[in-house]
Amino acid sequence: MVDSLGVAVIGFGWMGRVHTQAYARLPHHYPLLGLRPELVAVADEVPGRAEEAAERYGFATATREWRAVLDDPAVDAVSVTAPNFLHREIGVAVAEAGKHLWIEKPVGLDLADARAVADAVARAGVRGAVGFNYRNAPAVERARELIAGGGIGTVTHVRVRLFSDYAAHPEGALSWRFERERGGSGVLGDLASHGADLARHLLGDITSVTADTAVFVPERARPTGATAGHSRASGGEFGPVENEDYVSCLLRFASGARGVLEACRVSVGEQNNYGFEVHGTEGSVSWDFRRMNELAISVGTDYQDQPVSTVYVGPADGEFGAFQPGAANAMGYDDLKVIEAYRFLRSIAEKRSVGASLPDAVRSAAVVDAMIRSAAAGAWVTVEEG
Repeated sequence: MVDSLGVAVIGFGWMGRVHTQAYARLPHHYPLLGLRPELVAVADEVPGRAEEAAERYGFATATREWRAVLDDPAVDAVSVTAPNFLHREIGVAVAEAGKHLWIEKPVGLDLADARAVADAVARAGVRGAVGFNYRNAPAVERARELIAGGGIGTVTHVRVRLFSDYAAHPEGALSWRFERERGGSGVLGDLASHGADLARHLLGDITSVTADTAVFVPERARPTGATAGHSRASGGEFGPVENEDYVSCLLRFASGARGVLEACRVSVGEQNNYGFEVHGTEGSVSWDFRRMNELAISVGTDYQDQPVSTVYVGPADGEFGAFQPGAANAMGYDDLKVIEAYRFLRSIAEKRSVGASLPDAVRSAAVVDAMIRSAAAGAWVTVEEG
């Protein structure tokens, strides 16, 4: 017996489409899942965008007013893929309406916003999931198991990188992403939040940080109309970029391990160069998102001149088997969101957290908050407890 779960999507830019497609693909990859999502409602304030989404994907209703979604009794769960400055208001309202919540990172503009949404979800007794999609990669899960099992000895240090060029063009529009009040902490919330989650997921809690930040493209042209994704604008009035293009950060973990996290949104020549290298007393493991289904692993007892092997993940690793029958068959980014949707629905069905949850969002936001405080103070600061 498969039960229907009415879902809605609030905010239909690129990520709204990714969530919608993930819901639609769930029955194909997870036919034994006891819940089947039904696309009930879509909301977006841009004229015509919700209606276009409904026609294209089959939502039963479309609206420009997101609160109308919460009044619909057919909606059981809501994806929030609206801009960061709306996360807190919408996320809290979704939980208070008794709807399950799948919300994109960074869950608001700051630590207070993430805590407010997490608290609302806990009070309401609904399930919550957060879009830390990179932890869903089967290779990342295999790396985590290798580390936890002592496969590379005691972890000594990690380097996490997130370099992208999505904001590198000087004609990139001055959208909400570059404003403090609507986009929060810039690349810290956009990319470094992913890095903080990956570092915690692999190595455990981060206790203190010291960070440096910079803005490398100080002005951009204001767009003359609605923007989606990373649109360009020319000829408009210029305004200041108010949040960070770049962050570098040293990390200290509760385990005693050390780390480096670096993120940049204006790295010319870098397209989604995300990954990590974890070193231990007996080996190392590395992952590059652009080669998502591979790990570089060094294990053994040679220590010096120890070789590194390329390992392809396969059906036994994470959720790989739900997508491909054998190792070295590629998975892609959108597959990670299908896994995320699957774990969200499992959380609802099993009444327990499966995958990245709102407390994970709070812990990541606490690390980002510590980075901001450290950069301002020019000193090591302690990460607040989640």
